[in-house]
Amino acid sequence: MNTISLKLEGAKIIEPVVHGDHRGFFMESYNEKLMNDNQFDYTFIQDNQSLSVETGVIRGLHYQLDPKAQTKLIRVISGAIYDVILDIRKSSPTFGQWVGVILSEHNRRQLLVPKGFAHGFCTLVPNTQVLYKVDEYYSPENDRGILWNDPALGIDWPTSNAVLSEKDQKHPTLAEADINFD
Repeated sequence: MNTISLKLEGAKIIEPVVHGDHRGFFMESYNEKLMNDNQFDYTFIQDNQSLSVETGVIRGLHYQLDPKAQTKLIRVISGAIYDVILDIRKSSPTFGQWVGVILSEHNRRQLLVPKGFAHGFCTLVPNTQVLYKVDEYYSPENDRGILWNDPALGIDWPTSNAVLSEKDQKHPTLAEADINFD
């Protein structure tokens, strides 16, 4: 597997080895030994899957407070997303900075999002399915979010007609958010 470090410390794109021929392809989407060999020492305990029927669905920016923060390993099994991570570690030199990457069924890339980041994505095509592993269970009392279109962040979402949940429309800005990452 190939790993690509992003400008936000700890965040990485993972490119699995894909074996393809006239029948299609085969890949190991997750291999604990390879992850450990690449210094990714996470124990993933749950898989989550979402289906977004429309183009322009934005989910996020989500995170969980410590001690229930989650590391995520995200991939797209059908369709494509513009995936955004936001550094919310207050002592980080990149606090408040974000990175956006395209994940799709075609590029088969995965995004490793460590604890201390808010995460969200925008669907680029209809009927997009996203699968992600997490290393901590969902905790409603620690569930938080940051407003997807916070003007201070300037995230360049690839849609002019965002489709949002009621919850995601009401998150606070980064300046107002409840954050306990140092």
